[in-house]
Amino acid sequence: MGNESGAWVDEEFETLDLGDPRRDRRAKALLKRFAAMPTASIPSACDGWGETMAAYRFLGNEEIEWRDLMQPHWERTAERMGQFPVVLCIADTTELDFNGQEMEGAGPLSYEAQRGIYLHPTYAVTPDREPLGVVDAWMWARELRDANGERGGIKESVRWIESYERVAEQAGTLPETRLVYVTDREGDIAALMQRAEELGHPADWLIRSQHNRSLGAEGKLWEAVEASEALGEITFILPGRAGQKAREVKQELRAQRVRLPGKNGLALTCLVAQECGAPAGVKPVVWRLLTNREAQDLDAVIELIDWYRARWEIELFFHVLKNACKVEALQLSQMDRVERALVLYMVISWRIARLMRLGRTCPDLDASLFFDADEIRGTYLLSKKPRPQTPPTLNQMIRLIASLGGFLGRRGDGEPGVKTIWLGLQQVMVAAQTLQALRAEQL
Repeated sequence: MGNESGAWVDEEFETLDLGDPRRDRRAKALLKRFAAMPTASIPSACDGWGETMAAYRFLGNEEIEWRDLMQPHWERTAERMGQFPVVLCIADTTELDFNGQEMEGAGPLSYEAQRGIYLHPTYAVTPDREPLGVVDAWMWARELRDANGERGGIKESVRWIESYERVAEQAGTLPETRLVYVTDREGDIAALMQRAEELGHPADWLIRSQHNRSLGAEGKLWEAVEASEALGEITFILPGRAGQKAREVKQELRAQRVRLPGKNGLALTCLVAQECGAPAGVKPVVWRLLTNREAQDLDAVIELIDWYRARWEIELFFHVLKNACKVEALQLSQMDRVERALVLYMVISWRIARLMRLGRTCPDLDASLFFDADEIRGTYLLSKKPRPQTPPTLNQMIRLIASLGGFLGRRGDGEPGVKTIWLGLQQVMVAAQTLQALRAEQL
């Protein structure tokens, strides 16, 4: 790693080419600033009025295409994907509500009076949930309804098909890696599955079922699978969510290979994971999943369920994007400016989530692979702990950083979450910049 705080940015954006070296330098400088203070507004993250104006000029430059800005991260993500035999490509859509701000190009959201845009990324993670990066993204605003209540523009279901096609294209460049396209119920689109079959399934798909499809004379799909013999059980901890504590879940697993009726009847496997013994007053967790893959035994079914459970990682990514990076509070007057800013914040959100996950799954990695010398030194200074004689591990660094953000590290606290990590990171980045400034004055 280099001597400059935020050296990971130079590595991630090494191949950036916006047509002018000055733009490339500005993009990297902005990414470093935003990463150092992800919860701050753009003026607060920048160093003075001149840098703030330069940031707004960059984000307002119509010659900069947001896909070009994202390209180096896509390339680096593909490199990381190629190091694993299986990669899960999780697609989802989230609303970005700009809270009544005047923004040219914004459109209605779930409630017609709300204004904002939609973001539909595809997020690559390993089966062990290591975030590898964003492999594809769509951003758009809905059109207003006309007098007949109809809404113009491209059908939003097309985004799911197109994002599968991008994953399929990626699969062609990674012959040693099997890609699996994972979606929640919104992705249960027959045209998507048919398109995958037309392409020869270059990428597998695993989709939560929304439609109880007909099997002709054999009745309905869900009931047919649920009537079959259970293959076994799985037990896991369901993460806590708004208003719900984490809890243990035990599910019975069933699977059946079927062919849907029709001239070109699609062959698929339907899995049903049904919670048994749910606590009183709690809705049982039931997942009905569809996949092109065959699942002929319990181990294969459990693997697919585990892959679906990894879909939680994109929810974590959205959580960081909205609550750490506060992208819905961006004071930008046009949609294309928001798109350029979102590219930078998506990369930052991936990095924060990746640090948290690797700190848990690969705790003994050398911290210097992810943090430069000033960031490590600044962390120890702020935490008032002596530097160890041996290089610190990633987990040691993550826990120290999280402690600066409020993580107590008590016996029963487990590993830190993303909120304490991003709050701690802000302090570490400021400390690293201060160390660099002091060193520069001594030269």
